[in-house]
Amino acid sequence: MKIATYNVNGVNGRLPVLLRWLAEARPDVACLQELKAPQARFPEAAIRQAGYGAVWHGQKSRNGVAILARGSDPVETRRGLPGDADDSQSRYLEAVVDGLIVGCLYLPNGNPAPGPKFAYKLRWLDRLAAYAAELVALDLPVVLAGDYNVIPDDLDVYRPERWRDDALFRPEVRAAFHGLLAQGWTDALRARHPGERLYTFWDYLRDAWGRDAGLRLDHLLLSPAMTGQLREAGVDRPVRGWEKASDHAPAWITLGPPP
Repeated sequence: MKIATYNVNGVNGRLPVLLRWLAEARPDVACLQELKAPQARFPEAAIRQAGYGAVWHGQKSRNGVAILARGSDPVETRRGLPGDADDSQSRYLEAVVDGLIVGCLYLPNGNPAPGPKFAYKLRWLDRLAAYAAELVALDLPVVLAGDYNVIPDDLDVYRPERWRDDALFRPEVRAAFHGLLAQGWTDALRARHPGERLYTFWDYLRDAWGRDAGLRLDHLLLSPAMTGQLREAGVDRPVRGWEKASDHAPAWITLGPPP
């Protein structure tokens, strides 16, 4: 099974790019973030014509997440991250695909830091950690995939010294991410590419793509129940260079049967 995560940065405006990538990469499951479309404006017909069923959690102009499954319809199991009944931002969606629990998330950016947005990000991370612990306790196969807006380590950013005070890289944020890993989750990309500079995001500004001035923000975490199933992991870098592409590139993993 091939599972991918892709911040599309506007699902309707970049629909040709998304459809081209789906046709070429053929992921079995694709988690999308930053749809920037209300619920009624999600391009379900075009996605279905491409061979994918979908569930989505839209929001006008910003945020928004979706889970696509090739040749089947994902079975939605959760909409919204638990822990704050007043949180109306569309940032978490969960579904079952072929017996696998897939959580698609779009974690808050948090800038400027410190400030209210950064405080919201830290609360969101706390809620994610609490819910992730519940998923671990179920001892079921789970993938938490998405744009985490977290740079885990110096290896994941082109110039670490320039990002020390950014909400993507502050110590509190990195500590929260590594706290997830301490629960038993596997950072799939890093597990398959230890010691390698691997980016998933290049800003539109200052020729970041041309200079390879990237960040690794998009992650796929595997629950302890999936130990031994990870086969490959990578980033579809060329997609970032396509015309009118997102500032993110898709990240993906392939899974084998349980040992």
